[in-house]
Amino acid sequence: MSHELAKRGVDVIGLDISEEMLSKAAEKTLGQNVMLLCQDMCEIDLYGTVEGAVCVLDSINHITDHRKLLKFFRRLSLFIEPGGILIFDVNTPYKHESILGDNIFVLDRDDLYLVWTNRFHKRTSIVDITLDFFVKKGEVYERFSEEIKERAYSFDEISMIIKQSGFSLLGCFDDLSFHKPKKNSERIVFAVRKI
Repeated sequence: MSHELAKRGVDVIGLDISEEMLSKAAEKTLGQNVMLLCQDMCEIDLYGTVEGAVCVLDSINHITDHRKLLKFFRRLSLFIEPGGILIFDVNTPYKHESILGDNIFVLDRDDLYLVWTNRFHKRTSIVDITLDFFVKKGEVYERFSEEIKERAYSFDEISMIIKQSGFSLLGCFDDLSFHKPKKNSERIVFAVRKI
């Protein structure tokens, strides 16, 4: 995302908690006007204000504590200029329960075999995700595993956090469209303005 925005002339500050991901981003944005910061998104500190922000690819869902999510939006609000725009996406409760749920997904390629196992907790709307990667190295496969959690927040929860953080809702859209979200929307994109 940083690369694509920078290609369009936007001065970009990219943020991630993973040094490895930032290293990959640095390779992709080499020679572009991109500053990369290694920070926890709930502790964001931009050392100045920005005109807008973009937070995509389920990043919001990775904050599984409601109080920390509110903290993230309030911290971000400190650094977005009045009138500035924030665009973010979230996986929906429908996707967590009906698509991810207690399902297992398998990806089989020549150089990679992936087993993605989910465990859904209805009470909290949290999905525990285990990713087992088998990466081909010569004649053998090396196994790498990663465990992550995602929480789905209802539209009402997101709306309340937006208001409590000094933003106003401009609109929300079904994934990859400008259509209104449906009951079975898997991802919703929000556009909000700093008050």
